[in-house]
Amino acid sequence: MNERQQTRRPGGRSARVAAEVHQAVTELIGERGYGNFSVGDVAARAGVADSSIYRRWGSLETLLGDVALTRLNAQSPMPDTGTLAGDLRTYAAQVAREITGPDGPALLHLVVALSNSGQQGLRAGDALRDERTRQLQAVLDRARERGEHAPDVLDVLDHILAPMYIRVLFGMGPLTPDYTDQLVDRLL
Repeated sequence: MNERQQTRRPGGRSARVAAEVHQAVTELIGERGYGNFSVGDVAARAGVADSSIYRRWGSLETLLGDVALTRLNAQSPMPDTGTLAGDLRTYAAQVAREITGPDGPALLHLVVALSNSGQQGLRAGDALRDERTRQLQAVLDRARERGEHAPDVLDVLDHILAPMYIRVLFGMGPLTPDYTDQLVDRLL
């Protein structure tokens, strides 16, 4: 690690640049869709040099994966309500707010597109899925430690998250609290 990297401070210029670049990516995805902008477009929107983006992320796909993963972690913290049902209901409500918010559909389209965009995109998509799986597994493990019967993580993905993602991606109606609670109830 060089001296410059060692002196980076959270919340300093580096954090501001990352936030501006992430916002630029999110806006461009919302306006143009995946695959319809370049690192140069992101840099111009964020007010930074292309070289800053390449130095930090290396490629557009890596940057896009970082944006999606950062949003995933920031917007959907894993709840701990004391019961599996409570955790899954709270989590489903958080995900519903996240994917129906102003940037939600664009980020969902990004995740789908990354999975089909070559090796770097596949790695970024895998990192996103791995992180979501890791988060859910922690909730399920905690429930088992409390003595609750917990489903498999793939069952949570199939029965709670997938239906919500499909509804948003295909414009199939709102994700109401009643709907997300019903998904949890059906699984449990």
